[in-house]
Amino acid sequence: MKRITNKVAAVALSATFAAVTGQAFAEDSAEPIVIPTHNWSSQVVMAYVIGGIFESIGNNVEYVPADSQAVYEAIRIGDVTISHEVWQSTFGASFYNAMAKGGIIDAGTHAASTLEEMGVPQYVIDDNLCPGLPNWEALKDCPEVFATADSDGKGRWLEGPQSWHGDLMPTRLEALGLGDLYTVKFAGGADAIWAELASAKTEGRGIITFNWTPNFTDAEGFVFIEFPPYEDGCRVADGGDGACGSPSGWLKKAANFKFPKTHPAAYTAFSKMSFTSQDIGQMAALVDIDGMSHQDAAVAWLAAHEDVWKPFVD
Repeated sequence: MKRITNKVAAVALSATFAAVTGQAFAEDSAEPIVIPTHNWSSQVVMAYVIGGIFESIGNNVEYVPADSQAVYEAIRIGDVTISHEVWQSTFGASFYNAMAKGGIIDAGTHAASTLEEMGVPQYVIDDNLCPGLPNWEALKDCPEVFATADSDGKGRWLEGPQSWHGDLMPTRLEALGLGDLYTVKFAGGADAIWAELASAKTEGRGIITFNWTPNFTDAEGFVFIEFPPYEDGCRVADGGDGACGSPSGWLKKAANFKFPKTHPAAYTAFSKMSFTSQDIGQMAALVDIDGMSHQDAAVAWLAAHEDVWKPFVD
């Protein structure tokens, strides 16, 4: 796996954190801690936040773009050191499969709880564009509200990249009897989802899209559709028909099993790290609302929230 370091960002981050902490720390191994970046804002900003914290206690850091499912195997074999946003519903299976092989450890759980689901912006509910929402059965009567130029006359569900969930949503549509009324389109990345949400809001039109919480959209209002409740065994991979919605879940951290020995100070700090939904939403908002780069957002967030992260390294 090719490792990519943003040297300019690293220098800026390191200088900022040295100024913020005013302290010098003993260095762990001189080998860099390799942090993956994926394709949604909070994960990338948090990568630089955590990297900056590691640098503030004397460690070297590298950032590498990585597939959000394959990253757990990369951690297990040592190409990547940590994963800091392990979402239960999307990545839990990949995480536990890698753990079963050995080489990857559970490094703790964030305070934030999570939900990943299809939903609509608040104005769709307020303007009664599809009466009966957020109950999923209301979708039977208003597919035309969510039709787009590329949906062949059907209502459109805008999913995230297919690498996130595979065919989970197309399978759910069929299982719910909505396959003749709606079609799933996959976005190229999180930025495409946000652009489409902004466009729909400007035009006042209906949109069904994948989203998650914690996220920057929590502040403006986003309503998750209420599908049949999740229960063990309801998904196709577990023997069910796939009609169920998504579970609320945990947000974990993962690490290569050697990390506690090679970088004991960094691992101790990492094991203490616990971000809330508000923390994570603020990180994402700096990029998705304020338009900052991920690196600048990390610098800004850390400078403004010393009370949150300093206890991790004290």
